[in-house]
Amino acid sequence: MLSRSGVPVRLIGRELHVEAIARDGLLLHGLRIHERIPLAATTSIAEGVRDAGVILFCVKTVSTESTAREMRPFLEPKATILSFQNGIDNIDRIHSAIRLHAIPTAVYVAAEMTAPGCVTHTGRGDLVIGYHAGWPRQPDLEPLAAMFEQAEIPCRISEEIAIELWTKLVMNCAYNAVSALTRAQYGRVVRSEPVRDFCMRAIGETIAVARAEGVFLSEQVVAEAALRLAEKMTGATSSMAQDIARGRPTEIDSLNGYVARCGKVLGIATPVSDILTEMVKLLEESAVVSKADADS
Repeated sequence: MLSRSGVPVRLIGRELHVEAIARDGLLLHGLRIHERIPLAATTSIAEGVRDAGVILFCVKTVSTESTAREMRPFLEPKATILSFQNGIDNIDRIHSAIRLHAIPTAVYVAAEMTAPGCVTHTGRGDLVIGYHAGWPRQPDLEPLAAMFEQAEIPCRISEEIAIELWTKLVMNCAYNAVSALTRAQYGRVVRSEPVRDFCMRAIGETIAVARAEGVFLSEQVVAEAALRLAEKMTGATSSMAQDIARGRPTEIDSLNGYVARCGKVLGIATPVSDILTEMVKLLEESAVVSKADADS
């Protein structure tokens, strides 16, 4: 969408996707857009980030530090890094790895690479950005938000980005693991009353931990927002479900696992997060073994 609006974009990805995009462009099956978009693409982080003014940091949380360190030597001195990642602590981990201040971003989108060089977009597609408390209020966020808005990507600047990130974490903790374990779309999850109630318990635990961390969320407001999210993204499955299907490591340690660890430190019981974390890890192990067997 940025490229369609005239922004020069370079993608960094896996060879299978890069080859297809270099040959045919990126095929976008969107909610409104169905077209091939010519784009530069490379498998090289050095080639991808060199001379870039803005970096959309979209890697899985398990690769946060390693990817940050790999790209550090090639970054422009004034390059802006936007963390388009799930979880709460990625910007701290980026800073710890390379001493740069990334901009935290809450991303709401249902999308999947459904074939080499083909992305299918099935729900939402909006952003919330803001300054991390106590960090430099740089760069100016208005031009960044305007860049996305001009590309038809709704982007809101928040003065309370911690609330936005914890709200997104609540949504992820409610649905991602359950979708992965059941292989069900969000709409099907919330139509099952017992499963919906289980998701609501996950929401309650996450909010309790957030409050103990000094981020005050309304359980009723967030629960209602979570249900609206499922209604808007009824046909979506979680990124965690996609990872399991591909035999890849999941982000469970940055989602329900993060809540469980914080709860343990803070003395808050998190039984739903505990069991979801352990069940996903068991499924993750089985998926990796199955993929290895299939590849052999």
